[in-house]
Amino acid sequence: MDVTKKKLGDAADKNIISAEQAERLYEFLDAQSQDVPRFTFTHILYYLGGLIAIGAMTVFMNLGWESFGGPGIVAISIVYAVIGLKVTNSFAAKNLVIPAGICAAFVVCLTPLAIYGFQQWLGVWPDESVYRDYHRYIKWHWLYMELGTLAVGIIIGWKYKYPFLIMPIAVTLWYMTMDITAMISGGDADWELRKLVSLYLGLLMIGLAFWVDIRSHKKADYAFWIYIFGVIAFWGGLSLQYSDSELSKFIYFCINLIMIGVGALLIRRVFVVFGAIGSACYLGYLAFDVFEDSWLFPIALTAVGLGIIYLGILWQKHEKTITKKSRSLLPAPFRELLEAKS
Repeated sequence: MDVTKKKLGDAADKNIISAEQAERLYEFLDAQSQDVPRFTFTHILYYLGGLIAIGAMTVFMNLGWESFGGPGIVAISIVYAVIGLKVTNSFAAKNLVIPAGICAAFVVCLTPLAIYGFQQWLGVWPDESVYRDYHRYIKWHWLYMELGTLAVGIIIGWKYKYPFLIMPIAVTLWYMTMDITAMISGGDADWELRKLVSLYLGLLMIGLAFWVDIRSHKKADYAFWIYIFGVIAFWGGLSLQYSDSELSKFIYFCINLIMIGVGALLIRRVFVVFGAIGSACYLGYLAFDVFEDSWLFPIALTAVGLGIIYLGILWQKHEKTITKKSRSLLPAPFRELLEAKS
């Protein structure tokens, strides 16, 4: 439910609450939501600036830094980390949770660069690859950087407890599984193996996110980034599976519909977005391949669409009764999670 100032004003106009109560209630709700990521100009600036800073030290790192050598890279990483922690503490003292969390995540993202520089310094770097390849290629020797990043991420996450700190941890877990696969397979992993690993990793991350969601939903949304990368890994691995069977393609469609349902149930848009993309891909396949010359298919699809709309009308009419009865059958922790989100 989206409570806006206009809606509270309308309630005051109908004498449900007074104008003074509407104003005070809006100020209270606005203050309560300051630390929750929203699509506002302030929050866009926070995340845009933070992601640019993180990207500069990770994805967009160029070869110019190689001229500093191992000791120089380690020294610069430490200086950046000290600055990042000081800024984090400064924001935390002012109760600016979102920018503090972004700056703390920036420090975590410096870890692989520092470890890379340290390995170069010691002369134990195993090949001719450079740091910027870390985000582009799968190699077994990235594992040292990933394990170090996880350790630093857990320590800083335990100290500051900001939800955004889960982002670099989730990305690192994703990277690590790909690199472990390459190590087990003795080099560059087979493409089929990568797809399966991505699929099952995604399922594990979604399960982890659900567990975190149940355990921490009263505190903060720590599950957000785990859900995102879990769904991306699962859906990507699933969608890249090859099949010449109509049954398996239909099962793929059903799984995407289930994802939409799960997203609506948990109020997690990432499930709905990817489920909708997968469903649209399947319907496109039916339209352009299976029923390419059929005049009946668009008519049938229209009827299905209208039927779903009618189903939505029935659901709206009986939603309270259905919700109450269905939730009474669920385990208490799951029921509390859904009630907190409704």
